[in-house]
Amino acid sequence: MSTEFEGKTALVTGGSSGIGLAVARRLARAGAAVVIAGRDGDNARKAAADITAEGGRALGVSADVSDADQVARAVDTAVDVFGALHLAVNNAGIAGPRGLTGEFPPAEFHRVISTNLIGVFHSLHHTLPAIVAAGGGAVVNMASVLGVRGFAGSPAYTTAKHGIIGLTKTAALEYAPLGVRVNAVGPGFVETPLLKDFDADARAYVTSLHPAGRFGTPEEVAELTAFLLSDKASFMQGGYYAVDGGYAAA
Repeated sequence: MSTEFEGKTALVTGGSSGIGLAVARRLARAGAAVVIAGRDGDNARKAAADITAEGGRALGVSADVSDADQVARAVDTAVDVFGALHLAVNNAGIAGPRGLTGEFPPAEFHRVISTNLIGVFHSLHHTLPAIVAAGGGAVVNMASVLGVRGFAGSPAYTTAKHGIIGLTKTAALEYAPLGVRVNAVGPGFVETPLLKDFDADARAYVTSLHPAGRFGTPEEVAELTAFLLSDKASFMQGGYYAVDGGYAAA
């Protein structure tokens, strides 16, 4: 346990598994009080209980980020329970189905955008004022290498992740004078539940896109995220930072 984030409260959306859980654990180990928000409240509360058992401070709440009111309640809970909100990691996201753009079901496109892009807007809309009220802090939006690259068969996911980068830059410009840093992290393909439907051929193909020759781990993404939230990144604002095994460089 370190004290890097001692006295800070962080809200992590999609924090009950995968990258979000790794981020929540990393922040809690460094002293932050962490509010884990997830669509499945039971899973969020279990993740928080596990962190608490490890010696951290955590609270799990139910929140579907596509619903602005649920996000507002999660932020209010963080402030009510821990006194303020200083850090936010907007990580919640879904993969959606695969399909050509001309054949992609419109309802599925809207569903992915509602969670992966509009959900980030909802989170920013409610966390940014709370962070300003706390005297400033930092936000990390979880984008993707597919925020800077195309990927055939994933029009909704790719569109959402590109949008997150634009939203990050805009919020960063707006809130820098108010003491809030906003940055985006761009993971490559990472070993998380989002990859559960990949068969052996798909895994081999996607692995080949990474010069590192492997998928990333949630912990590797969590380390970059924690750095960007920390005072060590005090002059980093509005950027997109890759942790993608060289995917975007290839």
